[in-house]
Amino acid sequence: MNASSRRRVLALAAAALLPALALADGPWPSKPVRIVVPFAAGGTTDILARALAPELSRVFGQPFIVDNKPGAGGNVGADNVAKSPADGYSLLMGTVGTHAINSSLYPKMPYDHVKDFAPITLVAGVPNVLVMNPAKAESYGIHSVPDLIRVAKAQPGKLNMASSGNGTSIHLAGELFKTMTGTYMVHFPYRGSGPALLDLIGGNMDLMFDNLPSAMPQIRAGKLKALAVTSAQRSAAIPELPTIAEAGPLKGFEASSWFGLLAPAGTPPEIIQRVQQETAKALASPAIKERLLAQGAIPGGNTPAEFAAMIDAETRKWAQVVKASGAKVD
Repeated sequence: MNASSRRRVLALAAAALLPALALADGPWPSKPVRIVVPFAAGGTTDILARALAPELSRVFGQPFIVDNKPGAGGNVGADNVAKSPADGYSLLMGTVGTHAINSSLYPKMPYDHVKDFAPITLVAGVPNVLVMNPAKAESYGIHSVPDLIRVAKAQPGKLNMASSGNGTSIHLAGELFKTMTGTYMVHFPYRGSGPALLDLIGGNMDLMFDNLPSAMPQIRAGKLKALAVTSAQRSAAIPELPTIAEAGPLKGFEASSWFGLLAPAGTPPEIIQRVQQETAKALASPAIKERLLAQGAIPGGNTPAEFAAMIDAETRKWAQVVKASGAKVD
C-alpha cells in the first residue's frame, strides 16, 4: 500500500470513529447542571439563581439545579466551583464579594478569583438598603439616617449590625457607613442574607444593609423599616426612599452589589457562549425583567469579555474601599 492509499484509509477510519466519539461524549448538557449559590437560601444570590434556573432548564432540556454551599463570605461555594471539572456542569452565581471584595479582605484565599474562573455574564446589579427591626427602631427613636447616626454616636457598641457574611457588600456597606460617620456598631456575620433577615425580623439584630431584592418583601409587609438605599441614585422600585448620601448627608457614599454567572477556568468557550446567550435572552424577557425590576434588581446579560472587564474594575474599586474602611475578617 502506497503512502497516498495509507493516508486515505486512515482518514476513512478517523471519519468512521468520529460519530462514535460524539455519541460517547454526547452534546452538552447531557445531564443536570449545578448552579452553586455560595450563600444560604433566601438571600438575593439565591433568589436570582432560582429565577434563572427554570429558564435555562427549559431552553437546554436538562435540570439546572441550585446548590447552596454557604460559608466564609461566599468563599466555600466559590472554591467548590473553582475546583470542579471544567465541563460545563458546575456554574457559580458569583457576587461582588466572591469576585471583587474577598481578595482584598481575606489574608489567604482558597482560589484565585481571576485565574480560576471563566466569566459568563452579569445577571443583575442591585442597591443595598439600610433596614431596621421596626420595634427596635421605635424603641431607639430612630426614624431616619441622622437619627441612627445620633444614637450610634451616643451609645457606641449598643447597636448590632447583621450581614450575610464577612466580605460581602452587605458587610462592607456597613463598615463604610461606620467609617464615614465615626460610629461603632457590633458586626454579626451570618451564612447568608436569609438567616440574617430572620434574626433581624425576630428582634435579635438591630439593623442590616441588605440587598434590596431580598429585603423588599419584608419592607412591603411592614416587617422591616427601611431608612435609605446605598446606591448613588434612588431605586425605581422604591423611589420614595432616599439614598444614604442625601439622607445622611454622607456625600459620596455608595455601596451596591452585583451577581453573575461564572464557570471553572478551562470550560469550553462554546458552552460559555451558549449559557451567556440564553441567560441574556431570559433576562431580557418581559416576565423575568419586570420581576427583577420590581424587586429592585437591574437585569444584566453582558458578554463574557465585558463581565471580565467589570470584575477587574470592581476588584480595584473595592480594594480601595476595604483599605479606607479598615474592614477586617472577624
